[in-house]
Amino acid sequence: MNVLYLDWPCFKGKDLCYSLEHDFGFGIVRFSHPDYGERASDAFLAAFDDCCNTSHVDFCISYNFYPLLAETAHRRGLKYISLVYDCPLVKLYSYRIAYPTNYVFLFDYTLYEKLKNGGIPTVYYSTLPVNAEMIHVLLDEPYEKKRFVSDVSFVGSLYNEEHNLFDRMYEKLDDYTKGYLDSIMRAQLQIQGYNFIEELLTPHIVEALHAADPYQNNSDGVETLANVYADYYIDRKLTSMERIHLLSAVSERFPLRLFTRDPSATIAGARNMGPVDYYMEMPCIFHDSKINLNISLRSIQSGIPLRCMDIMSCGGFLLTNFQNDFLRHFTPDEDFVYYEDEADLLKKIDYYLTHDEKRRAIAQNGYEKTREEHSFPVILAAVFDTAGI
Repeated sequence: MNVLYLDWPCFKGKDLCYSLEHDFGFGIVRFSHPDYGERASDAFLAAFDDCCNTSHVDFCISYNFYPLLAETAHRRGLKYISLVYDCPLVKLYSYRIAYPTNYVFLFDYTLYEKLKNGGIPTVYYSTLPVNAEMIHVLLDEPYEKKRFVSDVSFVGSLYNEEHNLFDRMYEKLDDYTKGYLDSIMRAQLQIQGYNFIEELLTPHIVEALHAADPYQNNSDGVETLANVYADYYIDRKLTSMERIHLLSAVSERFPLRLFTRDPSATIAGARNMGPVDYYMEMPCIFHDSKINLNISLRSIQSGIPLRCMDIMSCGGFLLTNFQNDFLRHFTPDEDFVYYEDEADLLKKIDYYLTHDEKRRAIAQNGYEKTREEHSFPVILAAVFDTAGI
């Protein structure tokens, strides 16, 4: 059986292809095209048809959902499996998601319920699969251990780039709308585990946001303006504010290393170690850090982010904000630890830095559970069973 794999610069693509070949015995037809992320492209459609006419294809698979691939697969009667790790992903609001040939697996149960209850029968829930064996391969090779060893580390973006969507919009708003946004954002920052931003964007407020920074729906899209402004503008800004605030509080008391794409990003007291390679370096950071922090992107309503799955699959100790989906698969204080607020975060960092045995036991439990229950062979077997493959 041959699978057409949409080849784009995604996380976990190498692990996915390895598992498809070695665990399931599938042949892989790699397909790439510069228009893969577009909503309309005759060139993409023609290239896909040429690929399928040249190579036998039984079904298609990709990380994240791509409407053009859904279109071409549907035309040829091919099942299309997508494993979504980005949230938000506005492409999910393409009408093409409802094609019966689609099997779209979401890691955020709240988003899954929203789409399923909205009449989309082609969405399913699954945690994100991990390769828990790779860390052993990396540790057997020499690497720059001094760079990766940390008391506390954070790997990710601060989302504080200049001229970001929110700031560009905010400076054009009237005082009332600014005050309204300031109030609901302050309130949201006090709450973990429930995001109410979108439901508080009244028609009047949405109209003001749209006037300040107009958004044009995609030709095949049914996304609402409230959803776009909540997920792509406000939640991204909230995440930036929260990460900078919490990481600054951590760095005042504990040694903190920041690994981020922006070499100029500054957290007072923290060492910015710059970007790291996802496959060859990041697993070593997770394994060698005493405490790995996760501060989730606020648009992830309840899901377990890929960063968290990666940390646990590398045998790292995970200290994260609360996400409800953790409770579906893991046990707090046995497999991972979550914090409730800033004071709790600092208290737990202090505790687990001074209780090595408990910290290591939790990290080991998290590793064993991800290896046994969330590996590529386990997750993909369930996915293929659902898709009837």
